[in-house]
Amino acid sequence: MSPVEIPAMPESTTPMAGELSAQALYEKCYSLSRNLWWTWHPEVTSIFRDLDPIRWRQLDHNPVSLLREFTPDRLATRASEMVMHSRINYAHRRLKEYLANKQTWAATHAGVLGNKPVAYFSAEFGLHESMPIYSGGLGVLSGDHVKSASGLGVNLVGVGLFYDQGYFKQQLDDAGMQTEENLDTKVESLPMEAALSPDGKPITVRVETRKGALFAKVWVMQVGRVKLYLLDCNVDGNSDEDRELTSRLYGGDERIRIRQELVLGVGGVKALRALGIRPGVYHLNEGHSAFGPLEVIRERMHDDGLSFSDALREVARQTAFTTHTPVPAGHDRFPGELVEEHLGPLRDQLGISYDQLMGLGRVEPQNQAEPFCMTVVGMKISRRANAVSQLHGHISRRMWAQLWPWKVEEEIPIGHITNGVHIPTWLAQQMLQLYDRHFVANWIYRMGEPEVWQSIHNVDPGELWETHNALKNQLLAFVRRRLSRQSRRRGESDEVVETARNLFDPNVLTIGFGRRFATYKRATLLLTNPDRLAALVNDKNRPVQFVYAGKAHPKDEPGKKLIQQIASLRKDPRFASKIVYVEDYDMNVCRHMIQGVDVWLNNPRRPLEASGTSGQKTVLNGGLNLSILDGWWAEAYDGANGFAIGHGQSHANDEITDKRDSEALFDVLEDQVVPIYYERDVDGLPRQWIKRMMNSISTLAWRFSAHRMVMDYARTCYVPAAGGLSCDMSGK
Repeated sequence: MSPVEIPAMPESTTPMAGELSAQALYEKCYSLSRNLWWTWHPEVTSIFRDLDPIRWRQLDHNPVSLLREFTPDRLATRASEMVMHSRINYAHRRLKEYLANKQTWAATHAGVLGNKPVAYFSAEFGLHESMPIYSGGLGVLSGDHVKSASGLGVNLVGVGLFYDQGYFKQQLDDAGMQTEENLDTKVESLPMEAALSPDGKPITVRVETRKGALFAKVWVMQVGRVKLYLLDCNVDGNSDEDRELTSRLYGGDERIRIRQELVLGVGGVKALRALGIRPGVYHLNEGHSAFGPLEVIRERMHDDGLSFSDALREVARQTAFTTHTPVPAGHDRFPGELVEEHLGPLRDQLGISYDQLMGLGRVEPQNQAEPFCMTVVGMKISRRANAVSQLHGHISRRMWAQLWPWKVEEEIPIGHITNGVHIPTWLAQQMLQLYDRHFVANWIYRMGEPEVWQSIHNVDPGELWETHNALKNQLLAFVRRRLSRQSRRRGESDEVVETARNLFDPNVLTIGFGRRFATYKRATLLLTNPDRLAALVNDKNRPVQFVYAGKAHPKDEPGKKLIQQIASLRKDPRFASKIVYVEDYDMNVCRHMIQGVDVWLNNPRRPLEASGTSGQKTVLNGGLNLSILDGWWAEAYDGANGFAIGHGQSHANDEITDKRDSEALFDVLEDQVVPIYYERDVDGLPRQWIKRMMNSISTLAWRFSAHRMVMDYARTCYVPAAGGLSCDMSGK
C-alpha cells in the first residue's frame, strides 16, 4: 500500500444505524494518523491502541503501520465491537476545528509572521518514538518547539533530514556492553508524503560541490498546524555512497558530517525556495544548519543585486541562532580542504575568497591554523544569538567572548531563552484528568500562566499521592516487561526471567536516571562509593531502588564503559534487583520513567549541562528533581520544590569536583530525600513530600513549558527579525 492509498470498501458493506460507513470510518482514522497532532492527545492515541493493543505495542505505537493491517471492513467491525464510532467522529472533528482555528496567541502577539514564516532548522526532530529521526535531547527539544509553535499558531515550518536508519537500536550483551543495530524505517509506514512545488511536482534539490552535485528529495510531515520538511539523499542521481548520506543520524566521519550539514543548510534553503516559501526569519537550532544563511545571501545577491556585505547584513538581521552546548567537542569543526570542497561552488557565486569564507568560521579570521567552526559562522551570520538557560548564557558569553574582543563579557550579544517542554506530550493522562478536575476550565490553553498552576495546592494530598502511585505502578510494570524480555533475549534461565517479572516494590523510593551517556553527565557518580550505595539500597526500613536508561554514541567507548558498569550490577548480589538498566532509551522509555519515578536524578559536572529538559517533564507528573545546580535547575530550585546536590560550585580540578559532588549526593539522599519520603502520617501519607510535589508543580510547570519558550522566541527573536516591534532578548 502506498503512503496515500486508502483501500476501497466492498459495496456490500452496510453500516448499522448511527454508524459511519466502513470507508468513511477508515478515512477518518487515516486522516488522524497522518497528522502528528494525535501524539499529544491521549484520547486519540487510545483509539488506535484499542483497535489492537498487542499490535499497537509491537509496532512502536505507529498508527500508520497499524492501519495498514486493517481493511475498512475489519476496522468497522472492531470499531463496532468497541463502540468507537463516536470517539473517532469526535477526534476527527476536533482535529479539523484545531486546524481551522485562527484565533491563536500568535494571531494577537506575532501577527507579522503571518506572511513571513519562521524557518526552523534542526538536524533532528523528536516527535514520537514511531518517528526515529532523533537521538536525544536536542531532537526532543526541536519536536517540542514545533508542537508548541503549532499550539500557539506561530507561522513556522521545520526543516530537517530524513534518516531511514534513525539513530540505532541499543542492546546490552551478557557483560553489559552496548551493541548497536541500525533501523530500517520504511517511508510507507510513516505519515510522510512527497513535498510538491506550487505547480504540483515532487521536489528534488541539487547542491553543488567541487566534486559533483548532491541531490535530495523533500518529504513533508504535518505536525498539528506546522509542516515539517525532511530532506532525503536516497534518490537517483546520487552515488551509492551519497544515497546513504542521510541514512543515519550522527554517523560517519567528518566528510559525511559536513555533507549532511550542507544538505540540511543549503539544501534546506533551496527546498523552501522550490516550495514557494519565503521565510521572514531563519532560526538555526545549533550549528548543524549554519551553511543555510550563506545560500540565503546568494539568493539576495542574485535576486536583488546586493553586494555580499549588504546581503550578509540583511540576512543576519533575519537570522536567529541557538547554541546548545558548553562542551567544546560539541561544536562541529572542519578543515579548510573539506570546506572548500563542499562550499567552493557557493563561494564562487558569493564572490568571496577562500580566506574570507574561512574567516567567517574562525574566531580569529586570519589564523590559518584554525579550522572552520559551525557555531562561529552561526554567531557571525545572525543578529540574535541565545543560549538555553541563564547559566548557559553566562558560560556562552565567556566561551565566545573572543568573537567580540572590543566588548566586556557582560555586553557579549548572546542572551538566553531557557528550554521548556511540550506539556500535552509529556503529561500523563491520569495527571491530565486530575488537573482537569481541579484547575480552571480550559486550563490547557492557559498553561503558560503562573496563576493556573496554583490550583495544585487545592488538590487533596491523598488524591495527588494516589495518582502518582498509579503512574509509578505503570512504570514498574513496564520495567518488569522490558527486563524479562532482555533476559529472554540473552538466553538466561527461566528463574532469572521470572525474577525480572516480579522485581521492584511499589512502596520503595524509586529514583530514575535516563539520558545520553556522555562522560560529563557522570552516570556512575554513585558507584564511587559502592559500600555506601549498598547500604542505601538495602536498608531494611527505608530502601531505595534505581532505574537507569540511556545510550552512548557508537564511537564513545568511555560512555559505553559507564553503561557496562551500571548494567553489570545485576550480577552483584548487593545490587541485583535494586539497580536495573532498561535497554534502548527512546521517547517511549522516557515517557514511562518521567511519569512514574519518585525522583529524577541528574548529576552532570557543572557547568557542562546547557539546560536539560527531562527533569522538567518529571515536574509535570509529580516527580521531584534531585540535581546538580546546573542548566535549568540552577534557576529553578528554590529550596522547597525539589533537592539540590551541592551548592552550585565546581573545583578547578575535576577529580576534586567529582569527589565532592559524590559526597554531597549521598548526603542529600541520606539526610533529606530518604527521610522525607518515608516520613508518613496516620493515613500513610508523606505530607512533607507531597508538599514538595505541589511546590514543584506550582513554581516550575508554567516556567519551563515549551509554550513559554516559544513565546519568548517569538517576542525576542522572531517578531523583531521579521520587522516587527523590537524587544530585548531575555538575559542580554
